[in-house]
Amino acid sequence: MLAEIPFSSERKRMSVLAQGGSGAKVYSKGAPEQVLSICTQVMTQDGPRSLGGEDAAAITEAYEAMAAEGLRVIGLAVGAAQGGEIREEDMTFLGLAGLIDPPRPEVRAAIGAARSAGIRVIMITGDSPLTAEAIVGQLGLPAGKTLTGDALEALEDAELDQLLQQDVLFARTRPSHKMRIVSALQGQHQIVAITGDGVNDAPALKQADIGVSMGVRGTDVAKDASDLVLLDDNFATIVRAIGEGRRQFGNVRKFVRYLLSSNAGEVIALLINILIGGPLIFLATQILWMNLVTDGMTAVALGLEKGEPDQMEHPPRRKDTPIVGWGGLLTILALGLYTGLASLWLFLHLLDGNEDLARTAAFTAMVVFEKASVFAFRSLHLPCWRIGFFSNPLLLAALAVTIGAQAAAVYWPPLQVLLHTVPLQWEQWGLICLLVLPILLVPEALKTLRYLAARRRQGRAAVAA
Repeated sequence: MLAEIPFSSERKRMSVLAQGGSGAKVYSKGAPEQVLSICTQVMTQDGPRSLGGEDAAAITEAYEAMAAEGLRVIGLAVGAAQGGEIREEDMTFLGLAGLIDPPRPEVRAAIGAARSAGIRVIMITGDSPLTAEAIVGQLGLPAGKTLTGDALEALEDAELDQLLQQDVLFARTRPSHKMRIVSALQGQHQIVAITGDGVNDAPALKQADIGVSMGVRGTDVAKDASDLVLLDDNFATIVRAIGEGRRQFGNVRKFVRYLLSSNAGEVIALLINILIGGPLIFLATQILWMNLVTDGMTAVALGLEKGEPDQMEHPPRRKDTPIVGWGGLLTILALGLYTGLASLWLFLHLLDGNEDLARTAAFTAMVVFEKASVFAFRSLHLPCWRIGFFSNPLLLAALAVTIGAQAAAVYWPPLQVLLHTVPLQWEQWGLICLLVLPILLVPEALKTLRYLAARRRQGRAAVAA
């Protein structure tokens, strides 16, 4: 090979000058319409002849038939070298080559999952409209309108904004078109993620809220400009990453709300007890025990909850969605009030008999309340029977360990000395068990009623549709 004009997204073809046994020749390949535009002859079994209108129509028809089957089609041409230079003119059209790059089997399901999650998928490709439409059909991706890059350039910004409200497919596009589409979607206050692998994709990857580059076939420039690199170049991996992100954000919310509600109960019990002038309900070592030993293990296990069954059936959250929010504050306040008042009542109820016994019972009750309340935070909207009672074995293990540790704090002499506790009798344990029942039952009942009501609404909507 003596010289080369590389492929570019603007020209959509490439040419090389190669030395062969019969002299130097120019070989070109690229988009069939672009290769055909530089040809004046067509190769036949009897040799080259002038390219007439019928020949061009036959080539175009064959190209469209191949593209309609989902093939990526390239045209091939050859020409004589002129003065040792590459001149893409007066070439002979040789034929068409169809390449098949079928979507991975899991991509169709991944697109369905993305749509269920309220995520809109728009296809932007450099392939021909016919090839793009065939692939879209294989993927089950809605595309009511197909727009080429040239047609996109003719649109005003307002027209493009209106078009992007519909299901649209972009074909025969250039990287600059990606950039314009990203900017238009962001102008509509959309959160935009875009994929790319070439050097020319870097501006769009940088402009998007989330740039996703290909780790296998992507260029280093594209990887550097992106926020996320796919090691397997698989669209389904993006959808799995979305699910993992939702799981992690949800677990952070559960973790924070659980710890705040636990601390709120302790604070409320202490404050009210001080206001009424009673003796200390909790000692300093007991507060440290609750916060560092028992709460910590349970909260960490709660942060490892698996993804909820319906996490990919909800629309994306807003960018400014708070970790706690007003609903979370109400939940924290309700649980805090109940656990604080219940432990204070138990303390005052037993205070006449023995202050150490009353303090030990209130201390133990608060630990048990906090362990029971973790079930209310395993899901913020689904009941435990829906997500599975045993789906988080680490949490069950943490509960067993912490309850065991609390039993040791009550009955093991070294910890009795450290925490100033005394043994509890069955009567005190019975009161604690009665007081813990509302924490276990009320949140589950409320979430079950809400879940069943939502299912009924979905059923009516499906029947109406």
